[in-house]
Amino acid sequence: MADTPSEQQFVTLALGAEVFAVPVAFVREILDYSPPFAIPDGPAYMLGLTDVRGRATPMLDLRLKLGLPAVAPTFNTRMLVLDIPVAGRLLSLGLVADRVIEVAAVSPDEIEPAPDIGVPWRSDYIHGVVRRDDSFIVLFDLARLLTSQEAAAITVQHAA
Repeated sequence: MADTPSEQQFVTLALGAEVFAVPVAFVREILDYSPPFAIPDGPAYMLGLTDVRGRATPMLDLRLKLGLPAVAPTFNTRMLVLDIPVAGRLLSLGLVADRVIEVAAVSPDEIEPAPDIGVPWRSDYIHGVVRRDDSFIVLFDLARLLTSQEAAAITVQHAA
């Protein structure tokens, strides 16, 4: 099945049994997990800095950011390095996920609005949901995943 021009590409990733997705357009690369260099006094979800091709990149634990319990990294744990437009600038950061599943094509008519209830995290992070088989894929709104204060803090820590 060929992609139609209106289809959007998403990288799907798992946190436990839940499936989330980020737009392919923002994904610079996907790397095997390596422990980051810790940043003192950062928020709990800020794991630290990771060297990505000679550039210090802030790494966030997506589980902790969403209020899910932390888990130890496994063979399948991946780091998604993203370039996200936030407040007129490009924010480079990494997200740690339990595993990356695939690149999926989604047509706009498959995307349902973000639910107001029934999810254990704030719905303003959610661009929408897509039904697949008997489950859902939650599409992140990456620009809203971080508050403007958090984005500023990451930029300051990254510049230091």
